[in-house]
Amino acid sequence: MTQGFMPSSPGIGPGSQPEEAVLDYLPMPSGMSTFQPSFPEVEDPERIRPALDALSALADRAAEWTPEGGNLVVELPSLDAENRKALADALGEGEVAIKVGGKDAVEIQESVFAGLWRVTSRDVDHASGSVREHIEIGVVPLAVGQCRQQRIFCPPEAGQGVVNGPFIVSELIERCEERVPGGELCSNNEPYAINLSLLPHTPEDLAYLDEALGRGEVTILSRGYGNCRIDSTALDHVWRVRYFNSQDSLILDVIEVSDVPEVACAAAEDIADSVIRLKQVAEAMA
Repeated sequence: MTQGFMPSSPGIGPGSQPEEAVLDYLPMPSGMSTFQPSFPEVEDPERIRPALDALSALADRAAEWTPEGGNLVVELPSLDAENRKALADALGEGEVAIKVGGKDAVEIQESVFAGLWRVTSRDVDHASGSVREHIEIGVVPLAVGQCRQQRIFCPPEAGQGVVNGPFIVSELIERCEERVPGGELCSNNEPYAINLSLLPHTPEDLAYLDEALGRGEVTILSRGYGNCRIDSTALDHVWRVRYFNSQDSLILDVIEVSDVPEVACAAAEDIADSVIRLKQVAEAMA
């Protein structure tokens, strides 16, 4: 009988390895968020009629949104505690949370309906003692794009151990200067990214980049798939985007040049879908 061209090798093939041997892969993100509508339990729906009317009006307003028309701002009606809670429960908390510092500081929470943002001002109305809040409909809240730095950029001198840091900063400045002003957030100008996880660099390079780019006033947390933290820098249109897995280990470190990183933006299709879902929730609660 003819033998095979290659003789069989010992220790190869099914059953040849110890059963306890396992491959140690890097843990990957888990717990991807999905749409979870909230239906507050109320014995008498008429008691939350103002909240239901507000939801229906919000759905109608969201249906008017178009990418060309820009963001829509919806002021919330004056509601009692029960109706405020019903409205808040129905809107829920989505994947993205944003903090904008500075003089006009705001806190922003995306609802479970993508593209519908709850925007809360930290400035308190001293007459009533309440915090101002409104709903904004769009790919990303206006406050994020309006937060611009007033800084004359002057990179620091490279110290010992700094190798690629100055070249990265020069590349970022060049990309920023090439950007075309104007246009809608997340739509104009192609984003440009430098992947620090793949680019050779030293610890001194990272320290140099932190000092050169500084910190801006916008922090974004996206929990769509694992965790993504986005920080604006002191250089306009330059963002530090870091992805973490479910064990909070850094798995991707990127510097991006864009209006706002796409991972923090809602898509036009998502907003159209949110209109349908918002109407369904309002009808289910009635």
